[in-house]
Amino acid sequence: MRTTRWPAPVRRMRDERGVALIIAMMVTMLLTALGIALVMLTTTETQITMNFRNGQEALYAADAGVERVVQDLLMVPRWNDLLNGTVTSGFVDTTMTPRLPDYGDVINLTTGTAQLQQETDSQNLWGPNNPVWRLYAWGRVTNLLPTDTIDSYMYIAVWVADDPSEIDGNPLADTNGVLTLHSEAYGMGGTRKVIEITVARTSGTEIERGQIAQRGQEELNQRARKAAVQTPGRGLTTSRMGLSTGNMVVQ
Repeated sequence: MRTTRWPAPVRRMRDERGVALIIAMMVTMLLTALGIALVMLTTTETQITMNFRNGQEALYAADAGVERVVQDLLMVPRWNDLLNGTVTSGFVDTTMTPRLPDYGDVINLTTGTAQLQQETDSQNLWGPNNPVWRLYAWGRVTNLLPTDTIDSYMYIAVWVADDPSEIDGNPLADTNGVLTLHSEAYGMGGTRKVIEITVARTSGTEIERGQIAQRGQEELNQRARKAAVQTPGRGLTTSRMGLSTGNMVVQ
């Protein structure tokens, strides 16, 4: 039988040696890409879950700061002492630049106060009645209870200011028994949540020992069933949410 002798270039092209190695390398690359995609997907989902958990924890921490401060407000007979900065809460840390444990993030409360005031002044919604914020309470969430039973790395700070609905033109004088509280909670990875509420003195004593925090119509209705409530000052008519930070502001 006659054997056809192909030219050298054709023989090299028809040579199938090494094809299995190329196929194995391609399969390995494909499996590696699938593995990397799976790892990235798992990591992303874990990060999303962590961010959601931190956001919810910070929101609850900010609310806990409000509840803690409301109890202190009951003990202050003259709210003007809060507005001029001569009286602070019993919940006060020893430093104005605390560091979050394990994560190394430093919080500068002096800078935070200046930024909050700058944001308020830049909006200039109330003119001469713009709130002048005073840092009233700050500390770690774990220090809210003396037993250290709270497992949280959150840090909270609460500022107090006069109710901007007043028309006296003096944000350092309370004339209608209404204050505004601004509570912020800080956590790992830049987590930050904000809650603002309006607190008013009442003539009754059956509702939270003479205090009411206006948090929404449903809560007001529930409280109204217990006793008549006098709520001086402007009603809560504005609600906005910042998409950049997820902060919630209720006025």
